[in-house]
Amino acid sequence: MIVTNTESIPGKKIVKILGVVKGNTVRARFIGKDIIAGLKGIVGGEVSEYSTLMSEARDDAFRKMVQEAQVLGADAVVNIRFTTSNVMQGMAEILAYGTAVKLEDL
Repeated sequence: MIVTNTESIPGKKIVKILGVVKGNTVRARFIGKDIIAGLKGIVGGEVSEYSTLMSEARDDAFRKMVQEAQVLGADAVVNIRFTTSNVMQGMAEILAYGTAVKLEDL
């Protein structure tokens, strides 16, 4: 499956739009990681505990989006985007979305 943030794919022609596909996940902070992050906040630098949490969330949302496209029989997902929002204090949603399409060679 080709997945890209561009609107087109070199050497391919979009012959059918199957629709918007998406994948999302909501993640909560863990109190143990909050303590470590708080200590790092004092000295500065990257808070790798949160970076790892958000990276895993993006990967999960991406995987769910691709699975939805596969169910539709898509050859590719184009124009993908990610968005993040706070659901409530200490919880964030990651949403991955794009357009599932069928392709032909040029």
